[in-house]
Amino acid sequence: MFATTLTAEQRLEKGVVKIMSHKRYAALAGVMMIGDRQVCDNTPTAKTNGRDEWYGRQFIEGLTDPELRFLILHECYHKLYRHLTTWKALFNINPDLANRACDYVINLKIMEENSDNFAVMPEGGCLDNKYIGMNALQVFNDLRDGDDQKDKDGAQGEGGGQGEPLDEHDWEGAQELGAEEQKQLSRDIDQAIRQGALSAGKMGADVERLLGDLLQPQIDWREVLRDFINNTCAGRDYSTYARPNRRFIGMGHYLPSGISEEVGELVIGIDTSYSISDHEINMFLSEVVSICETVNPERVRLLYWGSNVVNDEEYDHDRLSDIASSTNPRGGGGTDVRCMVDYIRDKDINAQAAIVLTDGELYSGWGEWNIPVLWVVKNDHDKNMIAPVGKTVHISSNH
Repeated sequence: MFATTLTAEQRLEKGVVKIMSHKRYAALAGVMMIGDRQVCDNTPTAKTNGRDEWYGRQFIEGLTDPELRFLILHECYHKLYRHLTTWKALFNINPDLANRACDYVINLKIMEENSDNFAVMPEGGCLDNKYIGMNALQVFNDLRDGDDQKDKDGAQGEGGGQGEPLDEHDWEGAQELGAEEQKQLSRDIDQAIRQGALSAGKMGADVERLLGDLLQPQIDWREVLRDFINNTCAGRDYSTYARPNRRFIGMGHYLPSGISEEVGELVIGIDTSYSISDHEINMFLSEVVSICETVNPERVRLLYWGSNVVNDEEYDHDRLSDIASSTNPRGGGGTDVRCMVDYIRDKDINAQAAIVLTDGELYSGWGEWNIPVLWVVKNDHDKNMIAPVGKTVHISSNH
């Protein structure tokens, strides 16, 4: 047992302060201040509902200071990734594998950040390098594949991977938060991330390395895309969107209720004209990743455009997870979305629909499209901007 004259409460507070004052994690200070944090006698390890955090007294007493810092970061990252709301559907399928999948993602990130042992994972936590670069859904599917294989072999097991979850995950508690509480929590986290990135950037911290893959999409794509895909792609596979498709789940994949299993090729266009900042491009890319995770299309054609299409990247279904690490944004020039329309026609791209991410400052109109188009507009000056063709949704840096 760790010998100390400090109480569990004092050690927890000390760990939080140590993390917030460290240059590496300065950008997390705002997120760490969200919600309540307390020590409990009846909590075996630790847990969060996505806002509040609970730490077991005996568990803290058995950890070294670096291990306790790891645990605190672990709970903080559950908040950043919004695990308790984003992946609730996985919990409904298999609670144990959902817990493990989320932990594998978080633990790998914290380990990669702490080669100096500022934070050290407690012994026995979920860790497997084969999950590097995966999100929780991909890890979940791999774990379940391993679980199914063991069942076929007549063996007992809990899927692939190694180790046990460090903490409990309060999925039910997250759902008990009211709709307005959840919306406010999302706004608070978004604001804390942006303010933290700004403050840490002034200190010279590597904000992109810390927060680049944690900047969550600001749109509820499961709601927006459900409507868009339902109206543009309905009738190609099955008629009801009331529940997940059993055949698709049996293949080792889980899509949100209401998303078609036969979504074909999507063209996604990112505005990289002179009016778009690097921050906005990163914001757009986070939305692209979310689109692919949510819709799971057969193929994605990613176009970077300004006055012309300056880069064309093709991703088949088995490479969708590589977009964030493989993509090469290029830009410059004016903002003429007609170049996308012409490019799709000239290249004879047989897309089922197009999704265009832009600031909406188009000097030559919105184009004449012959396929369904969803406009994702980031324009804080004109939040009522509506495209005359297709469907329009807005994201805002103040959301």
